[in-house]
Amino acid sequence: MSAGDNGGTGGTERLPVVEQPTQKLDQSASAASYTPVLDDGDGEDARGGRLWSARRIPAALVALVVLGATGLLLYDLAAVRADRPAMGWRRGLATELAERPLDDVWVLVGAGAAGAVGVWLLVLAATPGRRSLLAMRGPAPDLRAWLDRDAAALVLRDRAMEVSGVRSVRVRVTRSRVEARAVSHFRALDDVRADLDAALSEGIRGLGLVHGPALSVRVARPRKKG
Repeated sequence: MSAGDNGGTGGTERLPVVEQPTQKLDQSASAASYTPVLDDGDGEDARGGRLWSARRIPAALVALVVLGATGLLLYDLAAVRADRPAMGWRRGLATELAERPLDDVWVLVGAGAAGAVGVWLLVLAATPGRRSLLAMRGPAPDLRAWLDRDAAALVLRDRAMEVSGVRSVRVRVTRSRVEARAVSHFRALDDVRADLDAALSEGIRGLGLVHGPALSVRVARPRKKG
């Protein structure tokens, strides 16, 4: 029986050759951006919003300015009632307001400055502030919690460093986005990025945020020295 005959028990058979795809080790970067799908959970309060800031510094500054101006004006009015001359600054201010036209440069500058301060105070009063805090889901309607963005970035960075092939990684967390920039010194970059996608998506779910941020992952090779 010939060696090429496959019908006998003692013959040899040519095995098929399976070509393995070669890894592109010269690939410089791999990136992806998407929004992870978060589980809403059962029985959890899905409401969330930013924590309102007390804004103690702007409030204290405004209170000090108003208190100083009011005290000075009341003192001058009391002095006039006691038959004493008014302070020079109030006489000068009254003269300037009476004689200067409305289209004068200094009048317009003063009005613009007062309007800008007023708009700034209205914005502070109408917006919550505390942009560095992310709202978390609470187990009960009357219990709410917030997570600092730097702490969230640190947790996600630890998750990313556990992925095989990751040499270093930088994670930046904003109110609506998580950006991860990793450096890989071995493995195919697409494989490393896929593992980072899975690890960071699971990490975002573990944070328990009310609004899931979009995820952006980029993996690159180390820079060549010299």
